[in-house]
Amino acid sequence: MTGLTFAHLGWIHLAWAAIAMVVAVAWLQARGGRRLGRFIDSIMQKRLVHGPGRGRQRLGLALMALCLAAATVALLRPQLPGQIRQVAARHYNADVVVALDVSNSMLAEDAAPNRLARAKAEILAMLDKLDHVRVGLVAFAGKAALVCPITGDEGFFRLALDGADPTSVSRGGTNLGDAIRTAVRAFPPSDGAKIVLLITDGEDHDSYPREAAKEAAKAGVRIIAVGFGSEQGSEIRITDPVTGIQRTITDKSGNPVISRIDGALLKDIALATKGAYVPAGVDALDLRAIVDAHIGPMIDADAQPTVKRVPVELYPWAIAGAAVALFFAVWLAGARVRRARP
Repeated sequence: MTGLTFAHLGWIHLAWAAIAMVVAVAWLQARGGRRLGRFIDSIMQKRLVHGPGRGRQRLGLALMALCLAAATVALLRPQLPGQIRQVAARHYNADVVVALDVSNSMLAEDAAPNRLARAKAEILAMLDKLDHVRVGLVAFAGKAALVCPITGDEGFFRLALDGADPTSVSRGGTNLGDAIRTAVRAFPPSDGAKIVLLITDGEDHDSYPREAAKEAAKAGVRIIAVGFGSEQGSEIRITDPVTGIQRTITDKSGNPVISRIDGALLKDIALATKGAYVPAGVDALDLRAIVDAHIGPMIDADAQPTVKRVPVELYPWAIAGAAVALFFAVWLAGARVRRARP
């Protein structure tokens, strides 16, 4: 047993509770025997009283003590040094928050089937390129909402992304500043890279995004701004789900709503955080190429196997010993005692 150690030595104090329990049971048994002896002598007790004798009582008490001792040892988690092995340790080297514009203009069908659906498909494809990276999702329009906190659970992220649409936020428009601030607050304390992938197709509506970008830079966050749309401006055409007829979205005055991105603003936001601005247009949104060109160099995703000594755990044997002792203690207490013949 050379090199025997205990992983949770703090549980040793439970031994005092086990000792107290055994002493209490022994005292109760002795007191019961003394009280019975005041009324019936030992010879008559053998004839009239049905129960375990002193030998069985002592054996049962010993089994109880053995069960409690083994259980305490199991909690201490005894270990032997074991062997050195290579263990594939999963660790995260970066956190990426996707800030996705879900305003009504993202329903425009100049990118099939529409801008929002195309962006979602590209985001899902991007996940395959991000190794050892946790992801989160912020949906924004006139307001921003964190719909998926930063997580390593890709399935949960996919579920949140699937449900992101114009109803995810309570106000229309494009509020870049609020989106950036919400994304920055989503990052937990960590030493890895912190990246915001900002995908939008609209102009900002007085939310001070440049100031928000400076705050992000102070927090060590870099922004990759993807302009999905036209800087010259274009009408928003969508298909009516009821009639199937394509129509142009108009404002209260009946004039067509023009959607345009502010490329200069997005460039300023990205440069303020030492990030990058990517004018993607509407023909294609290849986020995988953006990952290779811009996000990849920010992430050190080389996960090397960790070499460490894996101990040999002995607590299963202690648990087995406790279970065996408990079984025989219960069996002994329930076993029928042969009645002595008169």
